[in-house]
Amino acid sequence: MKNNSFFLSIALLLGTMIGAGIFGIPYVVSRSGIFPALFYFLILGAASLLIHLFLGEIILRTKGKHRLPGYAQKYLGGWAKTLAAFSVVLGIIFALLAYIILGGNFLNILFSSFPSLVSGLSSFQFSLIFSLVLFPFIVRKVKFVAETEVLTNIVFVLIIFLIFFLSLEKLNLDNFSLLADELVLENIFLPYGVILFALIGWSAVPEMAEVLEKKEDKKQFKKAIIFSIIIAIFIYLLFVFSVVGVSGKNTSPETFSGLLSYLDPKIILLGVLAGVITIADSFLILSLHLRNTLVYDYGFHMIPALFMSWGVPLILFLLGFRQFIDVIGITGTFIGAIEGILIILIFKKAKILGNREPEYSLKIPSFITYALIIMFVLGAISQFFLT
Repeated sequence: MKNNSFFLSIALLLGTMIGAGIFGIPYVVSRSGIFPALFYFLILGAASLLIHLFLGEIILRTKGKHRLPGYAQKYLGGWAKTLAAFSVVLGIIFALLAYIILGGNFLNILFSSFPSLVSGLSSFQFSLIFSLVLFPFIVRKVKFVAETEVLTNIVFVLIIFLIFFLSLEKLNLDNFSLLADELVLENIFLPYGVILFALIGWSAVPEMAEVLEKKEDKKQFKKAIIFSIIIAIFIYLLFVFSVVGVSGKNTSPETFSGLLSYLDPKIILLGVLAGVITIADSFLILSLHLRNTLVYDYGFHMIPALFMSWGVPLILFLLGFRQFIDVIGITGTFIGAIEGILIILIFKKAKILGNREPEYSLKIPSFITYALIIMFVLGAISQFFLT
């Protein structure tokens, strides 16, 4: 049972992290070059690991079940709860927007191979269809979607490995540029927000704690977080190697359309189909989570909650927010900064005010936490001036 809980907790965090972000990473790596991308993976991977571990210790030091806004209020006060709630809601809305954009792009690739079924529709129109088809499931609160998330993510990861093995014979090392051809700030800083977006999974950490509910299981908490981050980074790097090694500078923002000229279209379509199912599943889970949070935690009526969880992302899409890389880059940068800094501040307070003996306790020098805060702030500033 202990092993089952351990592996399920890893699956929860991996299922949260591996989503829309993975499809944007090959594009930004192809634009920035290998050295900047590896630098970001090293720095942001370490930062992400620490933030997840900080939150894990906060949970272990605090009696009762909370989420980030609850911990923020307990240790920092009402202002922090408001900021955390704002960040959580805004982060989910923009993640849903990214799924709408990606859903349209994937459906366009999928149905372009079957022109007799659908002809003349654009990615924009497919995005609208994607959103409209999923709306009834959000209204009716379909319960099976959460149970399918682990399965769909397993299938998608298996397809990533399949693409990797099939791409080996097409691999061209000349496609890997050590540095971008044009050393402009936009290319150098481009991977920051996208990679950070792909490494944010701390919303799953409280769920992991509930899976590891027994005291002996909680001793595996730290190890589960570390394993999850390492596995996620390995999968991302494998995916980048497979895609950029084949398509090089022709890598597309959503990955798959750039591969159609190089790999067997049937394999690409299988990957696209798995991608559609995965992001549709994630879209439903996030929408339902936001809807329920607004209704049960903040007292919204159902119609305004539905508007926030489904209507606002769609309105943003209709208003012109349709560049996938820009959306996930900005979301990763600013949501990562707000929530990352809050978690650091809560962690420092929980060390002093926590009311439970934790199963693990991190000994992190203060200069590391200050360096993380400075990194998040500078990252947000760079994104602000370069977009």
